[in-house]
Amino acid sequence: MKRSGPLLTLLAGLLLAVFMLSLNATTGTRSTTTGSDSAADAVSASPAPAVTATVTPSKPAPSSPAPSRSAVPDGDYAGRTDDDSSAVAVTVRDGKAVAYFCDGRDQESWLKGDVESDGGMRLTNKKGQVLTGELAGKRIRGTVDMGQRNYGFTADKSLKPNALYRATDTVADTEIDGGWVLLQDDSQVGILKRDGRASPAPRIDPETGAVTVDGERLTARPVTP
Repeated sequence: MKRSGPLLTLLAGLLLAVFMLSLNATTGTRSTTTGSDSAADAVSASPAPAVTATVTPSKPAPSSPAPSRSAVPDGDYAGRTDDDSSAVAVTVRDGKAVAYFCDGRDQESWLKGDVESDGGMRLTNKKGQVLTGELAGKRIRGTVDMGQRNYGFTADKSLKPNALYRATDTVADTEIDGGWVLLQDDSQVGILKRDGRASPAPRIDPETGAVTVDGERLTARPVTP
């Protein structure tokens, strides 16, 4: 009878161990199932990927071409002052003009500036001299202010290829600067400067611009703005 006590104790321990193993197995299964359910819930709860819309920018409307700077046509004009003492030539290109006033002896002036759409012009230089003119049809009518005196002039459109020429070069260590106005009657008015000293200019070949200065052959070229 004394042996039944330890046997009962051992049997009770085995039963307790079996119970604990069963309980752990059940708990692990539930934990695993719960984890799977949580993962599934997380996947189902994830937001759908955003849809990116592609917007094609509209093309800007083609810009209109810039208006012409000046409606005045290109041309070459030459004539004499009202007192017939000097000559004036004006060359117009793309709304700009360059002019030359010359008395053929010792007084000259180069001027430049813009031509307005109505034909008006005010050409100037660094000396403060001013040519004010109006282009109408095939003629420029205006005045040249040389500082000490004003000269009225009329310059008609030239029928020649060019009406205004200039030559700059060095001859025998002397700086040469010559300007010429070619008139419709085939006459020429010009000044040639040697190191700044003015004198009447020799005649140039109107076809080639060739001119001989102090035994040296030079070429005068048309002047444009």
